[in-house]
Amino acid sequence: MRDYYTVKINLPGGIASPGFLKEVLLAAWEANVRKVRFGSRQQMLMTVHYEVMRFLEKDLKNRGISYEVNGDQAPNILSSYCGEDVFRTGQWLVANEYHSVLDSIDYAPRLKINISDSNQSFTPFFTGNLNFITSPDPHFWYLYVRPKQSNAVFRWRELIYTNEIGKVAKAVEECMLDENLTEERALYQGVSERIHYISQPAVQELELPSFSLPYYEGFNRYESRTWLGLYRRDELFSVEFLLDICTLCLKTKIGEICVTPWKSMIIKGIEDQYRNQWSGILGKHNINVRHAANELAWQTEDHHDEGTILKNDLIRYFEKHDTRTFGLCFGIQTRPKSEVFSSVLIKKRPVLRIGQLAVFSQYDIYYTENFNPNSRRLLLFEKGLYKMQLAVQLERLCRRFNNKRLKEEMQIAPSEPEEVDTFTPTRYIHQCPDCLTVYDENFGDPVQNIPAGTSFDQLPQDYCCSMCGTGKSEMILVEEAIVAADF
Repeated sequence: MRDYYTVKINLPGGIASPGFLKEVLLAAWEANVRKVRFGSRQQMLMTVHYEVMRFLEKDLKNRGISYEVNGDQAPNILSSYCGEDVFRTGQWLVANEYHSVLDSIDYAPRLKINISDSNQSFTPFFTGNLNFITSPDPHFWYLYVRPKQSNAVFRWRELIYTNEIGKVAKAVEECMLDENLTEERALYQGVSERIHYISQPAVQELELPSFSLPYYEGFNRYESRTWLGLYRRDELFSVEFLLDICTLCLKTKIGEICVTPWKSMIIKGIEDQYRNQWSGILGKHNINVRHAANELAWQTEDHHDEGTILKNDLIRYFEKHDTRTFGLCFGIQTRPKSEVFSSVLIKKRPVLRIGQLAVFSQYDIYYTENFNPNSRRLLLFEKGLYKMQLAVQLERLCRRFNNKRLKEEMQIAPSEPEEVDTFTPTRYIHQCPDCLTVYDENFGDPVQNIPAGTSFDQLPQDYCCSMCGTGKSEMILVEEAIVAADF
């Protein structure tokens, strides 16, 4: 008999209402679960002792909450909604469109479905079996299909209308799983015979942005409000802390909590008047924010501590040696059938087995083509490494990536005119000591509707940093030349 069970709660699109999440957490608390984690497909995971498992199942059923035990027969729907508004603006895909897509999927998918905005680089595009990606035409989507147990991806020949995504996804799934149609032409014919849907020809190739993982932790300003990103080094969130978050969301009328594929959380729409209450919750539970960016760019397997421990060891090496990892994301795979999203992949490989037990293992390091984590092609960098050799070899690979990027930038950089020695008077600007954002009167602050030409002294007393909310009185006076040199 198992001592512990893994319970999975799907959060479609990585979106959970505070009320629903509170119900799940209360059931977990009654089952003596004190910590939970989030998976790479934006689902909630918890470990439950066998003695209380039947009580948890009864409680979840009474609350009308769907769940799975030790399985993933119904994978969670992954979406880029968690980054909507906070990491980009101005595109046609907004909150209502995401909800329309999710509402159209009115069944429990057996295949992995990804819903992605083509203009973002925060969530993966092709880790699903059915990958819907926005096209330049409003309300129409590309579909990229990856059959189960396959690494091959092909593009659907039509763009699919938003409200038809659920119907198409279900038909493709039935043809693939029930009729075993996986070849592109046969699958398209099978779906066409099964349903009719609104579409238009896919005449343009999909253009995706280069990968750049945005910083997703801490308090950050957007428009007139604040969003809060929460990351935990051990990937565990206490149930008490999450219950307090749900309660404050309900109190301050925040209707959604977002879970990211990086096993973190984002709470949007925090109004300035409640900012202190959110800070109070972090203080009450001793929650740290603003971890180093190179620590946030890692993916490990769901509910498996071995990869998390190795990740923390490698991060400590990077910090000690001041290794530059900007533009990369790292994944650790310790089990052969797991999948992690990364541009640099560390694979554990058993060398000697006794039965099912791996007695001796080594590690291989791969990187994706052009270091693009959305590429399905892996290239071998080093093979047969011991654990103690990993950090040094990863640092070598980081140097290779940085040199490659430098050469590319030099090739496209325009020639510069000869420098002429001229005297430039010293200018002073004000800088936030926390996030290093600057206020320059030549530009003002468009985010807070401060026009160019407004001196720092003319700013209202309640002015705060547009990025992190630090008050005006805490900003410091620095030379413009020093700020430029830092960057």
